[in-house]
Amino acid sequence: MSRNSVAAALVCLALNIPPQSVAAPIDSAVVTHHNGTFNGKAIKYDAFVEPIVVEDSAGKPGARLVTISYVAKRAAAERPVIFVFNGGPITSSSTLHMGALGPKRVAIPDDLTADAASFRTVANNYTVLDSADLVFFDPAGTGFSRVAPGVDPESYFSVAADGQQLAQLVIEWSHLHHRESSPKYLFGESYGTLRAAATANQLQKRQPAQPLAGVILMGQALNIIEFSQRPANVTSYIVSLPTLAAIAWSHGKARTNGKSFDQFIEEVQTYARTDYLTALFQGSALDEAARERVAARLQDYTGIPTAFYRSNGLKITKERYRRELLKDEHQLLGMVDARYARAEDASSKNDPAMAVYESYAAAFGKYLQSDLGVGDSADYTAAVSPKGDLEGWRWDGTGTSPFADWPYMNLLTEVFSANPTFRLMICNGWQDTQTTVGAALLARDQSGWPVDRVSMHFYQGGHMAYSVESSLKAMTNDLRAFIGSGAGR
Repeated sequence: MSRNSVAAALVCLALNIPPQSVAAPIDSAVVTHHNGTFNGKAIKYDAFVEPIVVEDSAGKPGARLVTISYVAKRAAAERPVIFVFNGGPITSSSTLHMGALGPKRVAIPDDLTADAASFRTVANNYTVLDSADLVFFDPAGTGFSRVAPGVDPESYFSVAADGQQLAQLVIEWSHLHHRESSPKYLFGESYGTLRAAATANQLQKRQPAQPLAGVILMGQALNIIEFSQRPANVTSYIVSLPTLAAIAWSHGKARTNGKSFDQFIEEVQTYARTDYLTALFQGSALDEAARERVAARLQDYTGIPTAFYRSNGLKITKERYRRELLKDEHQLLGMVDARYARAEDASSKNDPAMAVYESYAAAFGKYLQSDLGVGDSADYTAAVSPKGDLEGWRWDGTGTSPFADWPYMNLLTEVFSANPTFRLMICNGWQDTQTTVGAALLARDQSGWPVDRVSMHFYQGGHMAYSVESSLKAMTNDLRAFIGSGAGR
C-alpha cells in the first residue's frame, strides 16, 4: 500500500500544511444570537466563537483552543452537551459542522454526477439542537486553535496527548458555561473515534472522575486492522464482504433475486460468517466443487467473476475491488465513498468523492462570516499534516504504523467497566471502504463491551454517510434516541 493510500485511510480533507505555533487569530469571544427550527421545534440559541486556554499534561498552558458552540437560551443543567470533532489525526471540525450537525448544512443531491459548484448551503433542520447543545472542537493547529507560545506543535502529535487536549477542553468549557452537571457526549469521526476513546478513558481516570454519559463513533477506527487486508488475515476478507456487496448493490452489479437491500445484506453477512469463513480457513485444502460453489456465490454478491475468485484464493481486497468492478467501463470506484466512480486515469490522484466532501470546507469559510460574525476566515486552517503523514503521529505503544493490531478498543472497555451508565453508539456508511461495517461489528463482538449498552447504526453512503440526506435524517434521529435514552442517568 502506498504512503498516499495509507494517509488517506484516516484523513478527511487533509491538506499539506505544516503545524503552526502562533497566536490564535481569535483573541476574544464572538457571540451571535439566532433562531432556528430543528426537528420541528423552534429553538432560540447563542453561537459562541471563543478561545479557551487548556493546560498540557504537566499543568502548563499548552494550547489556546477556539471552539464554536451552539447553546440554547436558558439551557437547563440537564440538557445534554455533545462535543463534536473530525479525524485526521489533525483536521478541523468543519466537515461535521457543515455536513451533519451545524445549524446550516451543504445540501448534496442524490445525483452522484452533480457538479459540486451547484451545491447550496441550507438550514439544517436535522441537527440535534432541539435536544442538545453542541461544541465543535478543533485541535491545536487547526481551525482557529493554536498551541501556546513556545510550545512545540508536535508535542500534541500522539494519541494520549491529543486526547488530553480534548479532555481538558471538555472540563474548561463546562466550567466556563456552568455546565459541569450536564450529561456530556463525545461525537468523533474517523481518527476522531480514537480521540473519543482516549478522551473518555482519561476523563474517567481523572481524580475526581469526570464520567461521560456516552460516546458516538462515526466511521470507527478503533478496529482498523482489516483495512490493509494482509493475505493471511482471513478475518479481513470476512468482515469486508458485506461492504463489497453493498457497493455492488449501489452499482447494480449484485444478483439479489428480488430481495430488498436489508434482506440481501443480511444474507451476505450470514454467508460471510459461515460458509465463506469456513472456505477461507481451509485454503488449499478446500475441494474443487466447494471452491466453485463459493466463487459462484461471491460473484452473485460482489459482481466480480468466478474466474477471478478461483485464481485469487477466493479473495479480493477492497483496493483491488475498486479497480475491478467497473474496469470494463474504465471506471475507478471511490475509496471514501464507493458509490462514486470516475474515469480510470493514472495521472489523477483524487478520490472521486473528495470534491463532494471538500464542498463542506468551502461553504464553512463563508458561513463563518455570514452567520457567526467572524470577519476574516482566512486564518481558519482546515487541516495540518504531521511529518511523513500518519507516520509522524505517535501511536502510543503500537509502533509507527496505524494499521498494527491496535489495543484502542480496550480504552472503552475500561470505561464501560468503571462507569455502569456509560453507553456507546457506532455509525458507519455501507459503502465506506476504509472503516467498514464488518469491522465495526467485529469491534463490538470481540471487545467484551456489554452488548446492551452498545447501539449500532448503518446507513447508505460512504465514510461521511451524512452526505446522503436520508442517511443524515436517520443518523440524527438515532442520535436523539441515544442521548434521550440516557436522560436522568
